[in-house]
Amino acid sequence: MSYVNTNIRMDSEVKRQAQELFANLGFDISQAVNLLLQQAIANQTIMEKPLVFNQSGVKQAKLGGWEGKVWMSDDFDEPLEEFKEYMQ
Repeated sequence: MSYVNTNIRMDSEVKRQAQELFANLGFDISQAVNLLLQQAIANQTIMEKPLVFNQSGVKQAKLGGWEGKVWMSDDFDEPLEEFKEYMQ
């Protein structure tokens, strides 16, 4: 595996906070960015499920009570009609 240097621009305060967070978790910014990019490539999206960082490493967050309750309607007006019925 070969490595390349990449320059990115970010807000200085965001960088400071991120460095502090990742240092507490045993990461540096380079490792965190690589993790984000690897997850995006694997899932073909920025965040399929949010990542939760803890002292023992990284794990994917669970949807908990929302799982199975969020859906996308084929008809844009359908949820609005259901809401109107609910409000009556």
